[in-house]
Amino acid sequence: MSERSELIDRIWERDPTVWTGGDEARWLGWLDEPRRMLERADELESFADSVADEGLDAVVLLGMGGSSLAPEVLRRTFRVESFHVLDTTHPQAIRELEQSIELGRTLFVTSSKSGSTLETRSHSDYFWERSGKQGSSFVAVTDPGSELEKAAHERGFRHVFPGEPTIGGRYSALSPFGIVPAALMGIDVARLLANADRMADICRKADGNPGYELGRQFGTGWQQGRDKICIGDTDGGFGLWAEQLIAESTGKHGKGLVPAPGESADAPDRQFAQPEIADPYSVGGEFFRWEFATAVAGAFLQINPFDQPDVQAAKDKTNEVLATGKEPEVEPEGSIDELLAQAQERDYICVQAFIHPNEENDRRIADLVRKLRRRTGLAVTHGYGPRYLHSTGQLHKGGPNIGLFLQIVDDPGEELPIPGKPFGFRRLLRAQAAGDFASLKERGRRAARIHVEEI
Repeated sequence: MSERSELIDRIWERDPTVWTGGDEARWLGWLDEPRRMLERADELESFADSVADEGLDAVVLLGMGGSSLAPEVLRRTFRVESFHVLDTTHPQAIRELEQSIELGRTLFVTSSKSGSTLETRSHSDYFWERSGKQGSSFVAVTDPGSELEKAAHERGFRHVFPGEPTIGGRYSALSPFGIVPAALMGIDVARLLANADRMADICRKADGNPGYELGRQFGTGWQQGRDKICIGDTDGGFGLWAEQLIAESTGKHGKGLVPAPGESADAPDRQFAQPEIADPYSVGGEFFRWEFATAVAGAFLQINPFDQPDVQAAKDKTNEVLATGKEPEVEPEGSIDELLAQAQERDYICVQAFIHPNEENDRRIADLVRKLRRRTGLAVTHGYGPRYLHSTGQLHKGGPNIGLFLQIVDDPGEELPIPGKPFGFRRLLRAQAAGDFASLKERGRRAARIHVEEI
């Protein structure tokens, strides 16, 4: 048996020694999920029809990271204007979303595997109060036995969709966390899942296995020093989802692949990967192909691609800042010039924007990225906070010390209270910025903080 077919067989046999011999076997439910979910396609489409029949014509997904990124890519890929993803704690963004919808005609999907994600529970509690505590306007997607499941039953949510406990958040695109939102977008989920199921079958083969080939490319490239994965652009922003999968899966113990969506691969420390999305429904197969590839890459890096040992660090720091009861300290620290003066060959720059995610700021960030790229020749990545904390944050703190981190803050405006909490969204956002910055510095990372007006 060839080395290639042996590795493929061992992954499908749930052999944890493919990676570290730890608890990997208990996190491989994603291998079977396309087929499992295909059996539920009619049920999900009937549920979506019942929502539409009642005149609920807007859907707001409240989720972070693995619960929000696949739905966001699906929303963009299928161009669904009536579906909104809320994964920011910026008060202005929350106010703007609320003004853009009619609360009485909106279904809120509270989505969290653990059921205890601070941002998601805060969003849910906020809109629960604002919508008059109407259980029929809410559904939950969460793992069985979670705090969210309990709260959803107490509040009389319309439905609770259980997640599959053997699937981690970043591998959950083809589970209820991606497919319930897809059904509510009006997507033909049977067709989407059939595409994924076909890819799963192909990824069992020894020859012509597109998941294995992509993963082998990632892994051998990493071994040769090409640790930046330059993900080709797609209309649906596939790289937004793929960067969490790659960064959180591989960025640990001083190792890691650095996803760099939209960056040129024309440098010795980079490799190129193009998502193959011939039509919108083929994104189902791509979700699976990239999941399988990342698992294969984990074998080359000799890490556990299913844990996230450093994600909790920023959460703990955020809670420390909130516990003081004081306004978080987010004054400028250092400068762009001082940060870039520390750059080394093969580093990368990461722009971490704790600012209002709107079109004007999208342009500002894009302009800044171009300037930083021109000035340094380094790969430049970027993300809005706190979303990136649930995506690439694991890599920033657990991966190799090759990042230059530029945090950007703004004035979030007036406080927006969170029901039942001694702090509001403004203080939460600023505490998250302060907490992550402290966590980076604690790990000896090179970091600077500037105000958005300094760009």
